[in-house]
Amino acid sequence: MSWLLPAPVLIPFLAAGAAMMAGRRYRLQAALTVVAVVASLLVACLLAFEARHGPLTLDVGSWAAPLGITLVVDELAGIMLVTSLAVTLLVLLFTLAQAQVNDGDSDAPASVYHPVFQPAYLILSAGVSNAFLTGDLFNLYVGFEILLAASFVLMTLGGTAQRIRAGSVYVVVSLTGSLVFLTGIALTYGTYGTLSFAQLAMRIRDGDAGMALIIQTVFLLAFGLKAAIFPLSAWLPDSYPTASAPITAVFAGLLTKVGIYAIIRTQVLLFPTSAADTVLGVAGIVTMIVGILGAIAQDDIKRLLSFTLVSHMGFMLWGIVLGNRIGLAAAIFYAVHHIVVQTTLFLVAGLMEHVGGSTSLRRLSSLASVSVGLICLYLVPALNLVGFPPLTGFIGKLGLAEASVRSATPLAWSLLAAGLITSLLTLYVVVKVWNMAFWQTAEEEGADPRPSGGLRHARARAMAAPTAGLVILSLALTLAAGPLMSYTSRGAARLLERKDYVEAIIADTGRGQGDSRHVGDEAPDVIDRPSDHDEGDPDSRLTEEGQR
Repeated sequence: MSWLLPAPVLIPFLAAGAAMMAGRRYRLQAALTVVAVVASLLVACLLAFEARHGPLTLDVGSWAAPLGITLVVDELAGIMLVTSLAVTLLVLLFTLAQAQVNDGDSDAPASVYHPVFQPAYLILSAGVSNAFLTGDLFNLYVGFEILLAASFVLMTLGGTAQRIRAGSVYVVVSLTGSLVFLTGIALTYGTYGTLSFAQLAMRIRDGDAGMALIIQTVFLLAFGLKAAIFPLSAWLPDSYPTASAPITAVFAGLLTKVGIYAIIRTQVLLFPTSAADTVLGVAGIVTMIVGILGAIAQDDIKRLLSFTLVSHMGFMLWGIVLGNRIGLAAAIFYAVHHIVVQTTLFLVAGLMEHVGGSTSLRRLSSLASVSVGLICLYLVPALNLVGFPPLTGFIGKLGLAEASVRSATPLAWSLLAAGLITSLLTLYVVVKVWNMAFWQTAEEEGADPRPSGGLRHARARAMAAPTAGLVILSLALTLAAGPLMSYTSRGAARLLERKDYVEAIIADTGRGQGDSRHVGDEAPDVIDRPSDHDEGDPDSRLTEEGQR
């Protein structure tokens, strides 16, 4: 099964080349893009299913680590890969439907007809998949650069002055993050002589603690900028809302989560105990509070959702910082939940703009009287974002709360308090949108709901269908929360133990091809993390070193 590992990267790349050759034959490009994403999703499901038995590894070109490129899929990579591709597919269907609704319009959605849109979208998907599957730092950097290059194109399509200005800021911020990341890679290779995650997991432990802290800080700055962690998040609310609704949705759902994935992978695997954990925990608290306060102050739905996106990145940091199995599993579960829910809300914002003619809460009014279906499409993900039981948001937050109680440290209690406050303020935010957009009379003139029948027309229903698909997906995750939490829990235990992941890369376990053992390599049994991470064990970075 390991021979399938490159497929989620290769299929979109090959399809992107074919789509470029198709030129302006829009329907052919659309068909190629949909088929490529569906095929990648099916492969990702197979890989995630097989990863439950242990990590799968492939040496590209039969060059084993650390000389060659190693692709690895474990539970963390598998579940992130499946979720990202499912969201990518549904957003793509929304985009194609939106292009049909706005056929002939010169506004933003018409950029879908640009011959580079669908190739860029496929390259974005390939970059995200490559970042999730890589087994070394440099290939992770390559994955970041691939998806960022594609995102530059997608953000500025349409060529409006606002988009070019916001895109310029986004490019500068992204290149700065890439430069910081590359600096961290240079320091790592110069210090430890390798970029392989497996070898670094062993060499960092036996190396100089001060140098390890410097390298960890550099990586946290790079990944924190990409994940929009406060105070590195100011760029996001000014950049994302300028793009069209589906592009904003896929950016919000995926790009920040790649940053969170990188933080999980490096923090747990390379820096299992560190003084930087306290700083990261404080950053999580401030991210939650400042982000949601920013959302309260907004009157534009897209900007409001951008601030909630920033705020809820703090919930994922919450579980990472606690470092025990329950907290890490809840953080992974919450990342999956947030990918689906945040993407859905941005697509709903696109539908509200289509029906009401604006995303400004001061100009929207009485949408409930125009489209009853839009009420349900908004209400379910909004309540899920708040964390109403029994939805996935509640389950993820409950897991994080339990992890804080088990850790029982001042930082853990502070994270719990910040999470509760943020959830209450998130409720205020979604109720504010509910009241102003659906029920109240507009404060400004000139943007009454369109007399087009809301979502009753066939083309408008085509836009609503993928959004409804995301709502159904979130409900399906709720119904499957038990098996899903068990899956993430096993993945968290393996991440904390580290031995399976290390053996999969530098030993023969789970290997596709290539001799893995090199002269001078340390034996993987030096990984001595405790193997008992059951629910009664409060093992964590917080309690293990007494740093909190």
